[in-house]
Amino acid sequence: MRLTLLGGGGFRVPLVHSALLRDTHDRRIDEVVLHDVSETRLAAVEHILRRQAAGHSEPPRVRTTTDLDAALDGADFVFSAIRVGGLEGRTADERVALDLGVLGQETTGPGGLAYGLRTVPVALDVAERVRRRAPAAWVINFTNPAGMITQAMQTVLGDRVMGICDSPIGLGRRAAHALGIDSAATHFGYSGINHLGWLHRLEHHGDDVLPQLIADPDLLLTLEEGRLFGPDWIASVGALPNEYLYYYYFTRDAVAAIKGSAETRGEYLLRSQADFYAEVAAAPDRAYDLWTATRRARDETYMAEAREEGEERDADDIAGGGYEGVALALMAAIARNERAGMLLNVRNRGVLAGLPDDAVVEVPCTVDASGPRPLAAEPLTGPSLGLVQQVKAVEELTIGAAREGSESLALQALSLHPLVDSVTTARTLLQGYRDRIPTLDAVFR
Repeated sequence: MRLTLLGGGGFRVPLVHSALLRDTHDRRIDEVVLHDVSETRLAAVEHILRRQAAGHSEPPRVRTTTDLDAALDGADFVFSAIRVGGLEGRTADERVALDLGVLGQETTGPGGLAYGLRTVPVALDVAERVRRRAPAAWVINFTNPAGMITQAMQTVLGDRVMGICDSPIGLGRRAAHALGIDSAATHFGYSGINHLGWLHRLEHHGDDVLPQLIADPDLLLTLEEGRLFGPDWIASVGALPNEYLYYYYFTRDAVAAIKGSAETRGEYLLRSQADFYAEVAAAPDRAYDLWTATRRARDETYMAEAREEGEERDADDIAGGGYEGVALALMAAIARNERAGMLLNVRNRGVLAGLPDDAVVEVPCTVDASGPRPLAAEPLTGPSLGLVQQVKAVEELTIGAAREGSESLALQALSLHPLVDSVTTARTLLQGYRDRIPTLDAVFR
């Protein structure tokens, strides 16, 4: 089987390759095609994969290309992890908002909308090409904002597109670990949309053990989410929030922390990755070691604004990985008809009341050769439902704005986002993004 990786020069590609190397089933991925717009990045990743494959008897064949159609031809699975506008665009997503005192973050708030506005047209073009060049392929989307991009691509490819994210998976695993139980023997009762959801149940041998965790402040404080939100707030919510809800529950704190940092996350990654690719170009034989060291530093500084000064991430959280394992399990379930349960971004189809049937939601699913099917999910009520409905409506406005090149819809999306406090601010944001990000400005031309 052939797997095509879009964004194949990306920093996390070796994680996917490492997962493929661990697969010894007769029906497995035996060819990987890496596509990227940068030959330099492709070359760097190819050096890393070659080192990873050393010692494996039958590693998948790897080839690289900058030709998108050639990459898609004959693909059984397409893994999309592209970054339209590059890290330069991400730094603008963050800084344009921060300069106005608004949250500047890659996927949450106005930064996420700016990212979506310039990414939706490219994702739709990719979907159309998949439909023409590889109509039987399944598309696994990791491109952010994952829920929005998955929903846009589904307008072309339907249920053959599904989104994955490592945040809810990591949350469930950490909760199980805090209780001293095997996460593989638990069922996660999680519901919401991408980067905006809650763990409502944690079933172990048929019993919901999550209330035990929520009722124990000391145990909660062993979790990153417990320290992030505080045991009292978690108890009042009655569920474990996804870490990205920090930006909604503690907006002022997050903005102050990010503005008080020497550089934003995007600026850090831009500098870090520029150094990495330059070092690999100068010393290709050290590519794997350089990647390992750079990856470790990236993981340790993830969401640093949400932690106290000097507080380090849990070692288990850093080592846990996530989305690459889900991607492999997802491909195995479909290709081998191995029924599996996992958390995915899929069409709602009435699973979460209060949201449109075609809205992409993040819920437990069962997967087999026919693809993913959402299971009954914990209902969202009250403030949680209201917040999800508002953000989903904003996502749909953003998709419409990008498809139609509509400044009016884009302004509505920014104005109605719960983290933007004024139409005037939204108008300034939109102009600021257009001035700073050429790929976004081109959407309206």
